[in-house]
Amino acid sequence: MHVSTLTWIVTIAVTIAVLALDVFVMGRKPHEPSRRELIIALTSYMALAVVFGIAVIGVWGGQYGGEFFAGWLTEYSLSVDNLFVFLILLARFDVPRHLQPSALLIGIVVALVFRGIFIGVGAAAINAFSWVFYIFGAFLVITAVRLVGGEEEPSEDPSRLVLWLQRRIPMTDEWHGSSFFARIGGRKVATPMLLIAVALGTTDLLFALDSIPAIYGLTNEAYLVFTANVFALMGLRQLYFLLGGMLERLHYLSYGLSFLLAFIGVKLVFHALHENTLPFINGGEGVHGVPDISTAVSLGVIVGTMLITVVASLLRDRRQAA
Repeated sequence: MHVSTLTWIVTIAVTIAVLALDVFVMGRKPHEPSRRELIIALTSYMALAVVFGIAVIGVWGGQYGGEFFAGWLTEYSLSVDNLFVFLILLARFDVPRHLQPSALLIGIVVALVFRGIFIGVGAAAINAFSWVFYIFGAFLVITAVRLVGGEEEPSEDPSRLVLWLQRRIPMTDEWHGSSFFARIGGRKVATPMLLIAVALGTTDLLFALDSIPAIYGLTNEAYLVFTANVFALMGLRQLYFLLGGMLERLHYLSYGLSFLLAFIGVKLVFHALHENTLPFINGGEGVHGVPDISTAVSLGVIVGTMLITVVASLLRDRRQAA
């Protein structure tokens, strides 16, 4: 898949423009979005993702289009898990309801920057060392096991960076809209918005340790990895408010995500064995008989797993209510 420099520039420019517009709209009048607002925005982002995927099929072919959709759905699924942590952090910092959209948006912008760095590092590692697939695969399988065992539960404690900022920078406990800094008594001080933005961004960085290797298990193309992450994160803020209390009803979410991570981890290892990745395995010719799981199969597993997870969770919730 050949992606020109101009295509990269246009993609990044459009992403920045959309985020800048969102920041401007939210910054002009911070408010709690209505349900109609949320549905329109989320539907628009999802429609853009579908149109982009169709464009990928038209320009680069069905194989890459399928990889984009598989990556996007996987990142979206993993992002739902992020919402639990965001819920804890917003409560931990006691963010006013009308300022939560701005805080989430700023955190998402920070997360995109960090993920962009991770994606670049991952692409460079794969290009230089093909055996990194084994590391990614093993890491995902271990993460899946820990997730089922409840070892991946988020902490309510602020990150070290947040604690460092609190010690080093003059701060106020008062909120000043979506501003990071305010002038009080002639002195410039940081507001709680700076802390929550840093907390959300750095927390998402921890989730990227799982999600970036996972999506590289579905596509080797850095461009598709980046765009899948962009579209997944762009609708995250609206998803947070739309789901609301429903998050706590997704009882089997951790099991569904765990299965997905384990599946992609195994897929990565199979792919590594199938290709010429290690010279001491069958002379570097790959292991015969090891299946190379197709994108179509991966897409089916991803969609099927999330459907089963949601339906089973809601059925359990209904039984408990009865």
